[in-house]
This record gives sequence, C-alpha cells and structure tokens, in this order.
Amino acid sequence: MATPHNTAEHGQIADVVLMPGDPLRAKYVADNFLEDVQQFNMVRNMFGFTGSYEGRSVSVMGSGMGIPSIGIYSWELFNHYDVDVIIRIGTAGGLGPDVQLRDVIIAQAACTDSNFACQFDLPGTYAPIGDFGLIRGAVEAAEELGVRARVGNIVSSDVFYCPEDWHQRWADMGCLAVEMESAGLYMNAAAAHKKALGIFTISDIPMRGESLPAEERQNSFTEMMEVALKLTTCI
Repeated sequence: MATPHNTAEHGQIADVVLMPGDPLRAKYVADNFLEDVQQFNMVRNMFGFTGSYEGRSVSVMGSGMGIPSIGIYSWELFNHYDVDVIIRIGTAGGLGPDVQLRDVIIAQAACTDSNFACQFDLPGTYAPIGDFGLIRGAVEAAEELGVRARVGNIVSSDVFYCPEDWHQRWADMGCLAVEMESAGLYMNAAAAHKKALGIFTISDIPMRGESLPAEERQNSFTEMMEVALKLTTCI
C-alpha cells in the first residue's frame, strides 16, 4: 500500500536507500550510477528510484529540507516499506577551522537545536549517533576509493539563517559541519531499530563567506556518492 507521500508498492524499494535532500540529486544518482532503474515515486516531486549498483539493489530518494521533512520520509521507509538502512548524502556547511570546500564528512553523531526528540518522551537528552558498522564501512570505502573523508560530530539545525556567533559556538564544541536533517534521521532509525548514516560534501563555509553555486551542489559531489554506493556493496 502507498502512503500519502510515496506511491511505491511493497517490493519496489530496496532495503538500502540513499537519501539526498534534493530530489534532483536523487535523479542524478539514478541516471549516472544505477542500472535497470525504475522510478517509484514522484509525489510532490520527491523523486524516488530503484536500480542496481554492482549487482546490489539500491534505492535513492529525496528527503526535502529539514528534520520535519526527512522525519516523514525516513519514518515511512523504515516502518512502512521495511527499509533497513538509510544513508543520507547531502551538503553541509563547514565549521571546523581546517574544513575546506568539497571535503567529505562522515557524521559520527549529530547535535541538534530541534525539539524532534520530544515525541519519544525520554527522561533526559537523547544523543543521535550513526551506526558504527556503517561508519566503519564508509571509512573503509573512502580509503579504497582514495577519498579523504573525516569522521566527527556535526550539528543538525532547524535554522538556516543564524545569529552571527551561532556557527562559531558549535565550532568551538568540535562540530565539523552544520546541516538540517541527520539528527532526525538518526532518531527515527533508533526508534525503528534500523541503521542510518550521514555522509556530506562541504558546499559552503559560513564563517568565511565561501560557497559553491547551486548547479554544482546538485550535479557534482560525486566522491560522496561513490563512497555511499561502495558502502552499499558491503551491507
């Protein structure tokens, strides 16, 4: 049965899903890396595709921007379509002092200013973390491909336009990058007893005023995609 946000039937989505925020990046991955591709969703133009990569069935689907959006799509994938693994492939803003444009970041954990965890009614503060097996596999995939990837903490924010000192305060706590989705994905994965990981390409450096154009964000960053796809062959 379909959902209000996804027209796929059971069996049309692989057990491993790559999830960029931008649905056009999902189409780019499907067009350039997958074979025997079939589109399973276009509701709200949130494109989803299933194909094969090195003989392994893989799906790719957009998530939209922000924790509420990825919260909907990842919940449905984990709980309605029996997806076991979601690997977010997205862009992020660099925070660490030595982080550069186009660097690849593997999110070991995701701090957040979101209230998303409130729904779980926990007696404390939840720490969203990526699956260790996926982290280790992503590091090994990056090494095999010759991609320099850094592992560390990031922050998932509900706010894109932040006060002047906001980025510096997170950088001072050791966060390498800022984006808007992974903490929600990690929480949904934990609640569903599934696995998740975020892999990012640095598209801008807010504190230095550096950024890449929108077209390059949409159609490049292939190293991040290749690491994620290589990881799927080991799952």
